[in-house]
Amino acid sequence: MGNGTSIGRVRGLGSSHHGTGHFLSSRLTAVGNLVLIPFLMVSLLLMPSHDYATVHAWAAKPLPATALILIMINTFYHARLGIQVMLEDYVHEDGGKIAAWLFINFVPFAGAAFGIVSVVRIALGGA
Repeated sequence: MGNGTSIGRVRGLGSSHHGTGHFLSSRLTAVGNLVLIPFLMVSLLLMPSHDYATVHAWAAKPLPATALILIMINTFYHARLGIQVMLEDYVHEDGGKIAAWLFINFVPFAGAAFGIVSVVRIALGGA
C-alpha cells in the first residue's frame, strides 16, 4: 500500500512526529514521581506527631517545601499527559474536543498553581 498519497501527506494526515516526546515526558514524570512520592511518605512517617503545628513546621523548611512544589508540578503534569492520551483516543467531535482541551489545560494548571501558592505561603511564614 505504501505511504499513502502525496496529497494526504501534504494535508497532514499522517504522523505528527510528536509521539516520542510525549512518551519520554510521560516516562520521566513517572520516574520523578517514583523519587518524590517515597520521599514524602518517608518524611511524613518519620515525624514525631502528625498534628497541624508539626506538619506546618516541617513544610516550612526549605527541602520539604521544594519537594512539595516539585511534587505539585510533576504530578499535575503527569496527570495532564495521561488525560491528553485519553482525549486524543476517545473524543472525536470538534465541540467536545475543544471543551476537553480547555479543561485538561486549565484544571491541572489551576491545581498546581493553588498547591504551589499554598506551599510558598507556608514556607514564607504565612497562615
